[in-house]
Amino acid sequence: MIDNDSFQKFLFETLQIRGEWVRLNSSFKQAVGEKIYAPSVKNLLGQTAAASVLLTGTLKFEGRLSIHARGEGPISLLMAEATNTKTFRCIAVNDDRISEGSSLSQLLGKAQLAITIDPDKGSRYQGVVPLERDSMADCLAQYFELSEQLDTYFMLATEDDACYGLMLQKLPGYREIEDQDAWNRITQLVKTLNINEIKAADNQALIHRLFHEDAVLVFDSESVNFECSCSRERSLNSLETLGQAEALSILESEAVIGVDCQFCNRRYEFDRNDVGTLFGLGPVH
Repeated sequence: MIDNDSFQKFLFETLQIRGEWVRLNSSFKQAVGEKIYAPSVKNLLGQTAAASVLLTGTLKFEGRLSIHARGEGPISLLMAEATNTKTFRCIAVNDDRISEGSSLSQLLGKAQLAITIDPDKGSRYQGVVPLERDSMADCLAQYFELSEQLDTYFMLATEDDACYGLMLQKLPGYREIEDQDAWNRITQLVKTLNINEIKAADNQALIHRLFHEDAVLVFDSESVNFECSCSRERSLNSLETLGQAEALSILESEAVIGVDCQFCNRRYEFDRNDVGTLFGLGPVH
């Protein structure tokens, strides 16, 4: 049985190359919810969601990682966020200028791709890479090339309501191995896969089919789930951007201020006492 919402690591034991698979099915349907996306937007959003979960495999701590792009094209916002516990959420905001078959640069326009690592304890880190390449997979590979000096290969695909991702990465010890053609050989084997093969076989079967000539250590699969990280507290704090005067002005004509989460559509409502507490005013009458 294929685990359609899973993350799984594997390691070429003698080649100093590591890999990760991710499959998102029902979890991606939940993340999209009732939002209606054009096929090209949904395809890019699925790839970004799969990539965010793949990148959590690099985290050595509890926290979250996000892939985020704001552009001047039809897609003004593209974001996926995943945690070390393999939960994720994602969103795209676009207008009606979407043309099917549009390239990444045509969809996002002039934009940068930001990868933000936010540990529960410790300092936040953000790396930025320009969207200069034709696909999300190639842009992420460029990010690792520039920031980590590690050769990294991504395969990302979305079909209907399912997303798939594969990441391969050289380990620092690769330069010491005898088989210096291993990287090219492994990545070329992966490029022979098509979407139907990925959908029809589980990770173990695909790894055996592709890499049966190599010693591959496959780790236990981890479940992946959609989960929104919004909360009443975070939503209340977001009202600080309005400012005290504006918030109180709204409450002159409205009983509450409503804040809707763009990711999960949950609605939070705050009255005058909530706003007073936020701005240190105490109860407001």
